[in-house]
Amino acid sequence: MRTELTENTLTLYPEGHVDSKNAGDFERDVMTAVDAAPGASVVVDVDKLEYVSSAGLRVFMKVMRRAKGKLAVINASPEVYEIFEVTGFSALMDVKKRLREISVEGCELIGQGGYGKVYRLDDETIAKIYIPGMSLEFVEHERDMSQKAFLMGVPTAISYDVVKCGDCYGVVFEMLDAKTTAQIIDADPSRIPEVSGGSARMLKELHQIVPGPAAGLPNRKQQFLDWVDSLAGRITEDEAEKLRAFIEAIPDRDTFLHGDYNAKNIMLRDDEYQLIDIGDASVGHPVFDIVGLMMAYIILPNSQGGRSAEERRGLLGFDFEYAPKVWGTMCATYFGLSSQEEIAQKTKQLMPYCMLLVTYQSMRIAGADEQTLQARVDGLLRPRLLPAIEDAAPLDF
Repeated sequence: MRTELTENTLTLYPEGHVDSKNAGDFERDVMTAVDAAPGASVVVDVDKLEYVSSAGLRVFMKVMRRAKGKLAVINASPEVYEIFEVTGFSALMDVKKRLREISVEGCELIGQGGYGKVYRLDDETIAKIYIPGMSLEFVEHERDMSQKAFLMGVPTAISYDVVKCGDCYGVVFEMLDAKTTAQIIDADPSRIPEVSGGSARMLKELHQIVPGPAAGLPNRKQQFLDWVDSLAGRITEDEAEKLRAFIEAIPDRDTFLHGDYNAKNIMLRDDEYQLIDIGDASVGHPVFDIVGLMMAYIILPNSQGGRSAEERRGLLGFDFEYAPKVWGTMCATYFGLSSQEEIAQKTKQLMPYCMLLVTYQSMRIAGADEQTLQARVDGLLRPRLLPAIEDAAPLDF
């Protein structure tokens, strides 16, 4: 049996069969490795384990007791996982199945965003493949959030297994012969009133869902307040207080929020709208979802951000020229507006809240160094966000 000690984690790699014939030798080897790494957490990688009997399972139990914590067992084949499941050991240990390997070579790219790309695998399924470096824990969280949202009644695609695609992780969803609304707009811009209006009506329905505390969704407003606290040392206390006061003034709501509601994450099949990419779901005031639309369809098309025109088009999902019409249609439908003047007025009212989201997102870049973050403070937060919130009108919906 091979072992590996990295930092404070001991990984054991049993192989073949572990049964009554060799359980004694297996136990001796395992305990020798555990005793040689006192205090280390223990992970058992069973990728090459073909079978384990009750005698072998008792060794796993001894390891768990010696390690004084819930034992992590990873990469279990369906057959080995079933043994842990039927014996009840999966309730005692953190047992994870081996990830299915898939390829997206030759598959249609139907959407992309900051965290990954979405491909159609076949007529019945799609896969979101996350960018390299996204941890398995992050991807599993996104999958779990999708499942939670589905159980709340959110019209989301049914999520299946977490998979591997080369060096990246992904999630497979059922999505029968559907297209994103971005694809539909890209192919036929004359359908903007239809699909953007329908998307706005669905968003209105989403905002009638109240998940309740048992759902365990984060509070969006609190996330922004925590972000302000994280800016200590980069902004003055007076600036921090202005930001806190602006955020605190946003009315408290227990509304379900998608967190990234845009045409690439909305799919349409037979007049039925369904959502993908639920990983940023939370609860809070509907304004947080609505200004996300503004960021996508007003700010992004008019902002270089170091991206080429083609990269920005990829993030939007269709040509820039159609973005104002998409926003105007969704704004008018959601708020029941009937003129361009009313849309312009509502857009102006919401802009300070949109700038809050833009600044927040721009400063949450993974791996950003101190110089980059300070540049965002000096180039965005101070000259644009703080002046915008000075004249912000209270929310009236």
